[in-house]
Amino acid sequence: MKEFQPSASEALGNLSRRRFLSRNAMGVGGVALAWLLREERLLATPPNVPRNPQAFDLKPKPSAGQPQARAMISLFMHGGPSHIDLFDPKPELTRRSGQDYQGEITFSFVDRASKKLFGSPWEFRRHGESGTPVSELLPHFAEIVDDVTVIRSMHTDINGHEPSIWFMNTGRAQPGRPALGSWLTYGLGSESQSLPAYVVLTDPGGHPVDGVRNWSNGFMPPLFQGTVVRSAEPRILNLDPPSHLKGWLQDENLAFLGRLNREHLARHPGEADLEARIASYELAARMQTAAKEALDISGESEATKRLYGLDQAETREYGTRCLIARRLVERGVRFVQLFVNGQIWDNHEGIKSNLASCCRKTDQPSAALVKDLKARGLLDTTIVHWGGEIGRLPVTENHGPAEKAGRDHNGQGFTSWVAGGGFKGGMTYGETDEFGHKAVVDPVSPNDYHATVLHLFGMDHANLAYFQNGQSQHLTDGKPCRVVKEILRNA
Repeated sequence: MKEFQPSASEALGNLSRRRFLSRNAMGVGGVALAWLLREERLLATPPNVPRNPQAFDLKPKPSAGQPQARAMISLFMHGGPSHIDLFDPKPELTRRSGQDYQGEITFSFVDRASKKLFGSPWEFRRHGESGTPVSELLPHFAEIVDDVTVIRSMHTDINGHEPSIWFMNTGRAQPGRPALGSWLTYGLGSESQSLPAYVVLTDPGGHPVDGVRNWSNGFMPPLFQGTVVRSAEPRILNLDPPSHLKGWLQDENLAFLGRLNREHLARHPGEADLEARIASYELAARMQTAAKEALDISGESEATKRLYGLDQAETREYGTRCLIARRLVERGVRFVQLFVNGQIWDNHEGIKSNLASCCRKTDQPSAALVKDLKARGLLDTTIVHWGGEIGRLPVTENHGPAEKAGRDHNGQGFTSWVAGGGFKGGMTYGETDEFGHKAVVDPVSPNDYHATVLHLFGMDHANLAYFQNGQSQHLTDGKPCRVVKEILRNA
C-alpha cells in the first residue's frame, strides 16, 4: 500500500508556529544576522578577498616636503559671488552697458536670458599699498588687500552649481569623492587628539546646496569625514553624559568598552569602518572637555568680538563662526570649513539688494578672521580661502524693471581670494576678458588650486594617493595641473 504523502500546503497547515520557528530558526535567524552584520560592515573578509592591511588614524604625520601651512580655514560661498561686482572691475563693460554682447554665451536659464551687457552698479576704488581695486560693497575686505592674493582667473568651465561645487571641493565634477578636508586629514592627520581634525561650521538657516556631501569622506574611511558643529547651542549634541554616569563610573565604562573594542578589532584586522568607529568613541570622550573650551567664546575680549561684528545683528552669527574657526585652528584642528545656507550668492534677480545683503553678512567677519590670525602670529601658517563655485555673467538676466535684474551662472571665469600659509599678499593674479566672462590670462582650475594648497602643506599632489580596489586615487584626479608658484612667497 502506497504511503500517504501530504501536500506542501497540508504539511504547512499541520505545522505549528512553534515547530516552524524551531525548524527554521537557524535559517531565518542566520539570514537576518548576516544582513545586520553586512549593514554594520562587521563581516569578516573572506579568505579569497585581498585585505587592505593599512591602518587609519588621525595622529600627526610628517609631510614629505617643507610645509609652510599647518591649518586651513575655507569660507565657502555657495551660489557664485558676482566677481565683476566685487573683485574684478571692467571699465569696458561699464562703458558699453546696455549694448548687445557679441560673444557666445551658455545660459542656464534660457527663458530669462538676455545679451544686454550689464555694467556693475557699484564703484571700485584702489586700496592698500598694493592699490588693489575693490568694490564699495566690501569696505572691510579693502582693509586686508595687502595680506591676500586675489585670483581673478578661476574657472570650472561648468555652469551648474553642483558639478562645480564637486569640482572645487573634491577635484572632480562628479559626486562621491572625498572633500579637500578629508584629503588633508588623511595625508597629515591632526595636531590635536582631543578635537576633530576636520570641522564643519554650518549656517543656522540650514545646510548649503548639496547638503552633507560637501564634507563627505567619499571612498575613504568615515574617520576622514567632516565633523559638523551646530550653529546654535549646544553646538555638539550629547557631549555630556547623564549626571548619574559622570566621574569614575564613566571612566570605568569607557575603559571596559575600550578593551572590548580592541579585542574585537584584533579579530577583524583591516576593517576601516570598525577602526573609525572606535576612534570616534575615544575622540568623543576626550572632546567632553576640549570641545567645550574651544567653542566657548565668552572669554574673548570685547574688542575681538567687535572686530568680528558680534555687536551687530547682521554680522553676529557669521562673525561668531569665524571666531570659532580661529579658536579651532589655534588648538590644532587641521581644516575648518564654513558654509552659508542654501546658495545665497545665486543672484538671478534683485542683485542690487541681494548681493549687498550677502556682503553685509560676510564681509566684516571674513576680514576680521585675517586680521585676527595675523595679530596672533597664526596667519603665516594658516591658509584662509574665500570663494564659491562659479561667478556671474556680464549680461542681464532680465526680469523687467531694473531693480529686479540679476545675473546668470558663469563657470568660465570668476574670482577667489586666499591669504596666509605661504600665499603672497597684496597681489592680483590672472585676468578675465574685457567683460569678465572668461578666464584668459593665467587661468587657474580647481585642480591647480588643490595642487597649490597641498604644496603649501608640504605634499605633492601626484604622490598623495589613496588606494581603492587596487587603484590609486588622487585629489587632483591625475589630470594635468600645476602648483601656481607665482602666487607663493617661497616658490
